[in-house]
Amino acid sequence: MIVNSAIYVDGRRVAEPSSLQEFYEATRAHQGLAWLGLYEPTEEEFSSVAKEFGLHPLSVEGAIKTHERPKIERYGETLFVVLIPARYIEESETVEFGEIHAFVGADFVVTVRQGKASTLDGVRRRLEESMPELLRHGLEAILYAILDQVVNDYEPVVDGVRNDIDEIETEVFSGNAGVSRRIYQLAREIIEFQRAVQPLSEMLSALRADSEEHGVDPNLQRYLRDVQDHSIRLTERVESFREILQNILSVNLTLVGLQQNEEVKAQSQVAIEQNDQVKRISAWAAILFAPTLVGTVYGMNFDYMPELHWTFGYPFALMLMLAVSVSLYVVFKRRGWL
Repeated sequence: MIVNSAIYVDGRRVAEPSSLQEFYEATRAHQGLAWLGLYEPTEEEFSSVAKEFGLHPLSVEGAIKTHERPKIERYGETLFVVLIPARYIEESETVEFGEIHAFVGADFVVTVRQGKASTLDGVRRRLEESMPELLRHGLEAILYAILDQVVNDYEPVVDGVRNDIDEIETEVFSGNAGVSRRIYQLAREIIEFQRAVQPLSEMLSALRADSEEHGVDPNLQRYLRDVQDHSIRLTERVESFREILQNILSVNLTLVGLQQNEEVKAQSQVAIEQNDQVKRISAWAAILFAPTLVGTVYGMNFDYMPELHWTFGYPFALMLMLAVSVSLYVVFKRRGWL
């Protein structure tokens, strides 16, 4: 759908068409600079735009489909730029990404947004209210403003990720067992963030070279160089975040391993103590069983048992019980069961 449309003449907005047909007519009538903003357009809507402005089929296909990588390509007189804006969501402590596809032709700019990560309303207001003289430089000024807005929007994301890393460090050293999941989630966000930021420097170099070739104002060139420097600093910070998170992950894995070793040692100690207790019980059971066995044999009272009528039978039985018990005690003691 259309979120904004404007026709600029000499840096000033002269028309605000409300439909695609009115926009086409106003573009032809004013012979100025036309800027059409679309948000998640349907194939039918965008096919109409592509036909009106003669957009290349490959660039049209990339704009309709999402998950494009940041890039800048020229198709004839039209420059096609893909950007990945991002925003940090405080409530869920996550990073949300979107896509912006910009088509810059001889007298028009068509921007297509996917997702809610970044809006371009601020870009329009900034150009119209604070930088009308820059808008007079034409289409490249709009493209610069879009690039600058996307790069500036990365700063809150960087700050949010930095806070998340600090919190994760605290959780790791406090022994929070559930921190691993958050580390992996943040690692995926940082990788995606790096993919969004890293190509910008090369893209801006290509854009500056293209601008020089087409005779863009040197003042605008300086603005583009400033955005490029900003993107390089962001790239370095994001790369450092990835290294820090990898170190945190290594430390967390080490701490988890140490904790598991301690748990295994504790369980082994319990098993050893339980085993020792079983040995002691078994040893005493055997010692007590021996005199019981002797007593049971001599308590059967058969008539033809010689020991029953022997004068020393009773002392002999007692001594036998004692001897067996003492022998078993000595054996178990030497084996460490008692």
